Amino acid sequence: MTSRPVVSVYDSSKGEVMKETAMPAVFTTPIRNDIVHYVHSRIAKNRRQGHAVFFKQGQEHSAESWGTGRAVARIPRISGSGTSRSGQATFGNMCRKARMFAPLKIWRKWHAKCNNTQRRHAVATALAASACTPLVMARGHHIGSVPELPLVVNNQMGAEGTTTSKLIDNLSKLGAKEELMKVIKSKKTRSGKGKYRHSRYVMRKGPLIVYSEGSKDVKRAARNIPGVDVCNVNRLNILQLAPGGHLGRFVIYTQDAFEELDTVFGTYDKKSERKSGYTLPRTQMACADLARIINSDQVQAKLRDIKHSVRAHDKTRKNPLTNKALMNKLNPYAKTQRELFEKLKDERHKKRADRVKASRSKAGKKMKATRNDTYNALQGDLKKAFADAEKILEDEEIAGNYMPGETSSEDEEESDE
Repeated sequence: MTSRPVVSVYDSSKGEVMKETAMPAVFTTPIRNDIVHYVHSRIAKNRRQGHAVFFKQGQEHSAESWGTGRAVARIPRISGSGTSRSGQATFGNMCRKARMFAPLKIWRKWHAKCNNTQRRHAVATALAASACTPLVMARGHHIGSVPELPLVVNNQMGAEGTTTSKLIDNLSKLGAKEELMKVIKSKKTRSGKGKYRHSRYVMRKGPLIVYSEGSKDVKRAARNIPGVDVCNVNRLNILQLAPGGHLGRFVIYTQDAFEELDTVFGTYDKKSERKSGYTLPRTQMACADLARIINSDQVQAKLRDIKHSVRAHDKTRKNPLTNKALMNKLNPYAKTQRELFEKLKDERHKKRADRVKASRSKAGKKMKATRNDTYNALQGDLKKAFADAEKILEDEEIAGNYMPGETSSEDEEESDE
């Protein structure tokens, strides 16, 4: 949207500025792409004509299901024999030469309703978007030579006796020649089967000329220029201002039509004279920079301080045996206890390291060798004593003086006592 106070009026024959006129309030309307897309999609449906398929289409065959027991589907099959067609499935939407799924009916809901206020808001938004240069260029219009948007031309462009050649010359002087050439070069054959049904060729959209009753002859002069559309200021519609639901149509206004926009749409101070009870939609925010508003001194001065919430009770249950903070809270001596434990652990490790170091020294190795010799000597004497005892037992057993399990008289007396 634009909010300049005045707009230049150009001379159609020379392409120079003649004077200035006030900017209508409709050009300050907020640009609502969602409204335009919704309204266009519904209004565009109202041109459709009802069509349907023949109610017996795909179901005029002599066919009957074979039933069960033949290891084939129970779909109806063409009767007869002697041809490849017989036995083929039919009637189902998945079958060849059968009916379609959900056949079109003439009583389908082809048209769509749209609120009158929504339509008016969409037209106002499309008019505001036509004055926004980036949106017009993004839509594909070649307006590099156009001096100003919105482009307002004096009423001589649609004066009585205006011819097509004169109108083309005037549009070229206003910088629209490149746009007209773009439309002519874009003509091509329509893709698909539509080329056999209606208009065989398609081309891009060119400028839209908005006129009033004082310049109505421009309609006759522009009807044979490719891509150029005309529309009366009292009959503006979204299909022409936003073709395809896309904002940013290149619009050329005659002076009387431009000055009549305040009468048609009204202003923020008064309602429209042509549209009963209609007022222009207002912007939701005068300044769209939300971060700037929030961080301003005026807003920050009214805000409360940041609350730092502290939970009195912990929602999660923690194990004090694994959670040191909770253990310190339950047992204040736990920290000192851990420190003492670590101290004793360090001392124990230090003593062990000293012992290992001492055992690996020369004196330690000598002491270990002495211990090993002493141990080996004791083991040797012990083994020798056991061997001598076993020798004595074997000798007595050979002599017959000793039988395993027998006891002496002295052992029996001791057992009796």
